[in-house]
Amino acid sequence: QVCAQLCRRPCYCPWVPPRCPRGSPLVLDGCGCCKICARRLGEPCDFLHVCDQSQGLVCDYSSASAGTGGICNFEDDEEGCEVNGRVYRDGEVFQPSCKIQCHCLDGGFNCIPLCQENVRLPTPDCPYPRRVEIPGKCCPEWICEAQDQHLPRDARAVSPPLRYPCPEWGTEWSACSATCGLGFATRVSNQNRYCRLETQRRLCMARPCPALPAAFPAVS
Repeated sequence: QVCAQLCRRPCYCPWVPPRCPRGSPLVLDGCGCCKICARRLGEPCDFLHVCDQSQGLVCDYSSASAGTGGICNFEDDEEGCEVNGRVYRDGEVFQPSCKIQCHCLDGGFNCIPLCQENVRLPTPDCPYPRRVEIPGKCCPEWICEAQDQHLPRDARAVSPPLRYPCPEWGTEWSACSATCGLGFATRVSNQNRYCRLETQRRLCMARPCPALPAAFPAVS
């Protein structure tokens, strides 16, 4: 009876099929006539506008009033995640990119990085480490630059700053090396002329040291 009311024979479809958003495939409508974009998780649906069955979605009428459409949901009411237009089932592990791995859980997802975020400090054999993207590899790698080693000291001192923006990065200052009196604190930062990671120091004083007792009592 529903088919007789909504479906017309023969089918009349547009010459050019619709352009679907990412993650929404072309499927036949509920009448089996024309190609339409499948509805995704949480989108409205009805007899004609069907849900994406390849993602395990069905048109859920449980919360709809009489005479209205439903909402695309999982057939077993299982929670899922939608990331970049693609639906993942509860408990599924996926990688939106080669740099992160995610886990769909209870309608949300948690991600962990797959690339190491280690910091390489300058060393005598590698005074100017720099992290760069390597063609054909997902994670950036550290390389050593030695171009500034052969410059005269005066040339390095007057060289102009970088012409490209340098996003500031640095660790917090460490605790003072001395519990009282003058000491020094250290940190790793790229806030310098060449935008390179280096260990920086500054003087600090946690508190003044107490006065030492006199070696001999004063003679009255």
